[in-house]
Amino acid sequence: MFIKLLFLSAFIVVMIGVGLYSRRKIKSQQDFLFGGRKMGPWITAFAYGTTYFSAVIMIGYAGKTGWGFGVSATWIGIGNAVLGCLLSWLVLAKRTRKMTHDLSVSTMPEFFEKRYNSKSIKIVTSIIIFIFLVPYSASVYQGLSYLIDKTIAQPLYLSFGITITFEAIMLIMAVLTGAYLLLGGYVATAINDFIQGIIMIVGIVLVVFFILNHENVGGIGEGISRLSQIPDVGEGLVKPFSGQPLSLLSLIILTSLGTWGLPQMVHKFYAIKDEDAIKKATVVSTAFALLIAGGAYFIGSFGRLFVTEAEIGGNLDMVVPIMFERALPDFMMAVVIILVLSASMSTLSSLVLVSSSSISLDLVKSTLFPKMKDKSVMLLMRILCAVFVVLSFIVATIPSAIMTLMSISWGTVAGCFLAPFLYGLYWKSVTKVGAWAGIITGFVCSVGGALRFGTQNASTTGAAAMILSLIVVPVATLTEKQVRNALRCKKRGNLGYDK
Repeated sequence: MFIKLLFLSAFIVVMIGVGLYSRRKIKSQQDFLFGGRKMGPWITAFAYGTTYFSAVIMIGYAGKTGWGFGVSATWIGIGNAVLGCLLSWLVLAKRTRKMTHDLSVSTMPEFFEKRYNSKSIKIVTSIIIFIFLVPYSASVYQGLSYLIDKTIAQPLYLSFGITITFEAIMLIMAVLTGAYLLLGGYVATAINDFIQGIIMIVGIVLVVFFILNHENVGGIGEGISRLSQIPDVGEGLVKPFSGQPLSLLSLIILTSLGTWGLPQMVHKFYAIKDEDAIKKATVVSTAFALLIAGGAYFIGSFGRLFVTEAEIGGNLDMVVPIMFERALPDFMMAVVIILVLSASMSTLSSLVLVSSSSISLDLVKSTLFPKMKDKSVMLLMRILCAVFVVLSFIVATIPSAIMTLMSISWGTVAGCFLAPFLYGLYWKSVTKVGAWAGIITGFVCSVGGALRFGTQNASTTGAAAMILSLIVVPVATLTEKQVRNALRCKKRGNLGYDK
């Protein structure tokens, strides 16, 4: 317990220290949002990776998918690295940086406004960001709190009679995130992301080593053999591809392709300093994702060797915390706490920054008070950061599955934004009607699908929202052009011209 608290205290001191250091570098709105658009490749790559992976992947996704899919859950981690990182950087990074500079935009809603000449799209998309990133942020709080409750709160109570409630843990995390973000903005976030990324790499390597070498597993080969012997489900747990290929594919699409349309991920491309930095960051972020995501999903597949169904009572979010408690030595639990804390704080800070900027810049300044000064905008962003943290905390206190919260959030935001953003970067002819069609399709499919088929199918409906939106945008654009041409021809005919 002493080691755990020592590590945790040191981590908090470093984060706040970085926030205080970064505060001196924040002199303008651009500094607060992008670090002056001068971020190097390593810091940007780690910022992308640590924002991508949070407590949700370690606690929620790794445990639940490993329990259901077995070793084939590792494909999700590989998909995250290849589709979510490598292809995302290759396809989006250079073009995004150039167009956001050329259009002089700071947020994704502002990009939509200038690219499609529509203020209404900006207003709607900024509201979607603020509302639907709240449950994602809440899922991060929940995942982190499950681990800290199991590894710190419960031992404190058993040893000293000290009670720390689940809600108190989340509140502490919320206050900590808000503190260093309000102090240093994106600069503090990026520097902390770099530090946290190194912690995550060391942590995941050690975790994989100890899990695989634990007596319950006995190495990769023996572990897979033991999984195959579990009654009723063993055969499916060791197949290269699960017996539920559609569900597995949906999760790969949701968690990998989804990053292409998430503003907190695309935001990293705005801030990187040049094209040479993009090339280096592409390699670094892909390697980081393969290690972190691949490692997390792989160890999650051995959850059934440590935990019985009766012990978790249907709450699959507890699989990984219990597995860590039983498989890792005491000092490693301190490392794991910092590992998951690092992953979570970096994600939370990016979510808060993107959400607050969407409201302050895209709604308040642009729509209501266009003459608002930069200092007032920065003050408003800081206030909205606090508001977002509070709302996320409130949602996190409502009992729900981590994976469900994240799936609804990713599915809706990425389903609405992915196609209009991607086509807007590369297709000059895409129209405002096409963009609206993509946004509406993504929203209806994700939210409507979750309401119609149940939140337990949120990952499938979220993945479908992205795919359908990618189809609908070009169809709507081409249809609109055909209609316009037909009307133009009809008008010429009425005026006596040859059709």
